[in-house]
Amino acid sequence: MLLFKEVKLLHNFIKNFIKKENPAIYEDKDSHLTRTLVVKDFLALGVGTIVSTSIFTLPGVVAAQHAGPAVVLSFLAAAVVAGLVAFAYAEMASAMPFAGSAYSWINVILGKGFGWVAGWALLAEYFIAVAFVASGLSANFRGLLSSIGIQIPKQLANPLGTNGGIIDITALIVVIAVALLLAHGTTGAARIENALVVLKVVAILVFIIVGLSAIHIQNYLPFIPKYHTNPDGTSFGGWKGIYSGISMIFLSYIGFDSIAANAGEAKNPEKTMPRGILGSLIIAVILFIAVSLVLVGMFHYTNYANNAEPVGWALRHAGHGVIAGVIQAIAVIGMFTALIGMMMAGSRLLYSFGRDGMLPKWLGQVNPKGLPNHALSLLTIIGIIIGSMFPFAFLAQLISAGTLIAFMFVSLGIYVLRPREGKDIAIPSFKMPLYPVLPALAFLGSLAVFWGLDAQAKLYSLVWFIIGIIVYTFYGARHTTD
Repeated sequence: MLLFKEVKLLHNFIKNFIKKENPAIYEDKDSHLTRTLVVKDFLALGVGTIVSTSIFTLPGVVAAQHAGPAVVLSFLAAAVVAGLVAFAYAEMASAMPFAGSAYSWINVILGKGFGWVAGWALLAEYFIAVAFVASGLSANFRGLLSSIGIQIPKQLANPLGTNGGIIDITALIVVIAVALLLAHGTTGAARIENALVVLKVVAILVFIIVGLSAIHIQNYLPFIPKYHTNPDGTSFGGWKGIYSGISMIFLSYIGFDSIAANAGEAKNPEKTMPRGILGSLIIAVILFIAVSLVLVGMFHYTNYANNAEPVGWALRHAGHGVIAGVIQAIAVIGMFTALIGMMMAGSRLLYSFGRDGMLPKWLGQVNPKGLPNHALSLLTIIGIIIGSMFPFAFLAQLISAGTLIAFMFVSLGIYVLRPREGKDIAIPSFKMPLYPVLPALAFLGSLAVFWGLDAQAKLYSLVWFIIGIIVYTFYGARHTTD
């Protein structure tokens, strides 16, 4: 009798795990979200999120730790993989413009359990990304203050246990400030986002133009340094170093997921979503490669080791202190755009979990203005906690790990989506080209980048995955709604 009950429980678990959500139900569930966002808003959201903390920090860090001047190749290879996945995202978002991006899509095409795994992986990305962006903003803000002789006490400048730190007070304040902004609505946040993105892109272009005058060709030589193993066991130089760099900087291109997560608030999403996703990625790739080339050309890559604000540092040491101050001030302000994008997307993902009963239903509740502020509050609290515990460089790899798992699901999901287009799912206005080859390449590319993450990031990903399965088994599977 006991064996019969166990078999029945297992059967019900598997049945629920593979049960596919009806897309019409999601359309109804998201109908109370206000559709106000257009293409320019999504371009700003994507560029603001992609061209964020990472463009002002990671080119120097990755060059010093892994790739040398060949950091440009790391960015380019990561962009190719991200571009392949972006095609899959564009088709998914066009066919199923629901809040929650990959979580909601996989629920529909593969089943609730698979959707939960993809969504749980993305949730790690957003929790950590909020802390990562706030940490990078704080580092650049401290660099700006130090240039005028002001120092924040180390106890309030660094995460707990890092360089004598107790809490990064700057990161704490900016996360709360962005949360308060978003709590009043997406329209106002979108206006601020659009203005700050333009300002930030102008600052990047100024850095590129000024930096070109300080380039020394010898800093590019050898372009691919000789391979050796770093003291921590990671790779530097050669193709292995470039590969390690790809895995670390892949987070630079994950901003298009933040666009997809807000599909429930898009006007004419069949057209606006693909344009926003692909357009923002193209702009970002051009800017990343240009900044990387200029940065490693200005000074030898070894100067950027453990430097979380290499752009400002390079300009100051090249004799452009005033320009460095202006650009760094704009960079600090502009990093708010990334926080806006990440916190919008992360709160919509948490809202989707609550909407479906995967997590407590109060997360899926909205206020009279149609805003998921319960979900926003939880994201804010956890982002602050993570930011106070983990250093900047480690957060970078953890973000990539969660995102890549979701990217693999979305890439393979195209094979399941296509047969249903024109049936229970609308025929999208954009389709991934060169089907069925490109979805497979997108999956393999994401898998290769994931494999290149360091062992600690993979271990934390495994722990997070196990926690997710436990939450699903003992809560989500029992409370999920139809």
